[in-house]
Amino acid sequence: MTARDDLPAQQQYDALKARHLKLNMQRGQPSDADFDLSNGLLDVLRRGDYMAGNLDTRNYPGGVHGLPEARELFGQYLDVPAAQVIVWNNASLELQGFVLTAALLHGLRGSPQPWVRLSGKPKMIVTVPGYDRHFLLLETLGYDLVTVEMQDDGPDLDAVERLAQDELVKGILFVPTYSNPSGETISEDKARRLSQLKAAAPDFTIFADDAYRVHHLFEQNRDVPVNLIKLCAEAGHPDRAIVFASTSKITFGGAGLGFFASSEANVAYLAKLLGVQSIGPNKIEQLRHVRFLSQYPGGLGGLMKDHAKLLAPKFQAVYDALAAGLGAAGEYATWKTPKGGYFVSVDTVLPVADRVIALAEAAGVSLTPAGATYPGGVDPHNTNIRLSPSRPPVEEVREAMQAVAVCIKLASEEYRTAHG
Repeated sequence: MTARDDLPAQQQYDALKARHLKLNMQRGQPSDADFDLSNGLLDVLRRGDYMAGNLDTRNYPGGVHGLPEARELFGQYLDVPAAQVIVWNNASLELQGFVLTAALLHGLRGSPQPWVRLSGKPKMIVTVPGYDRHFLLLETLGYDLVTVEMQDDGPDLDAVERLAQDELVKGILFVPTYSNPSGETISEDKARRLSQLKAAAPDFTIFADDAYRVHHLFEQNRDVPVNLIKLCAEAGHPDRAIVFASTSKITFGGAGLGFFASSEANVAYLAKLLGVQSIGPNKIEQLRHVRFLSQYPGGLGGLMKDHAKLLAPKFQAVYDALAAGLGAAGEYATWKTPKGGYFVSVDTVLPVADRVIALAEAAGVSLTPAGATYPGGVDPHNTNIRLSPSRPPVEEVREAMQAVAVCIKLASEEYRTAHG
């Protein structure tokens, strides 16, 4: 059952509430069908199958860099040599936390001093709308956040260049491919410009969370990820870029691998610090991933094609429901149609995002809290809404988005009535 578009928004909403929905579009989690694609991980290693070359993965030895086979695999993933990769345990966010903490306590390679000894609090540039976990991590560690807008071809580099003239600005943390939540990919030109940037801080660093690098929705129409590490090396700043990624939305969210790449010198420096707090990562999990991904039809690329077959119809359901419920983009809202990633970003024309989310919640549709895509949970425009269509079945996505369209219309009409 869909909302009657010919009825006033309030009547559409009253009918919506009467349906007692219970739908969730709040977090970008994979669906059970996505997880099922990787169930082969559970039995890819048989009893007695634990050797990676001459290395017994049950034992301590092996170092903190990760299995050579895993470093090779994910080096190919990030388009860098295996020697420039560290493969660790589940979640790249943990590795980001490690590196950002190491910078505070020790400085990064080439830092004049640890960042906690600066004359003021270290500052980090973040893009908005952006990823709430990035903001929370940085704020918890004590960084001051300065924001730049995410544009169609990546961060606002004019703003980045101005901000980088402050020596307390130590870097930028952003998603370079299919940005969370709005789906943009940084262009080659902007990536080169960022690699060549003249910053006041000699250790200005690009922290690139390339979480969605291979999460294309369409086989023929996809964005091309940039190689920030290569571009920085060519620009004479070989240590500038640290690129993070994981298999959290490739295999299992709760049992994947996190990894990062940088220059060989950076990898050696960070591996030494990592080795102080750990003897090494879970090598059996790494072996399982190497075996599983090498055996999957088409390899990692084949697995991502199968994910796209599950995800693309859900994204299309979002676009179709928004267009049907709101008419032409720009009357009530505008929205992005990304070529990949895990989210859809909607901006209401009027400052009513918080009201939309409250109306949706009251009607049984859970959305990401208003303001989550900005530092401190405060959207200064009160317009951005992050939609997460990845987990629910297609029919639930369609139903939830029809409800969201009704809520956007009602919130907008309420605002116009109240403000003339």
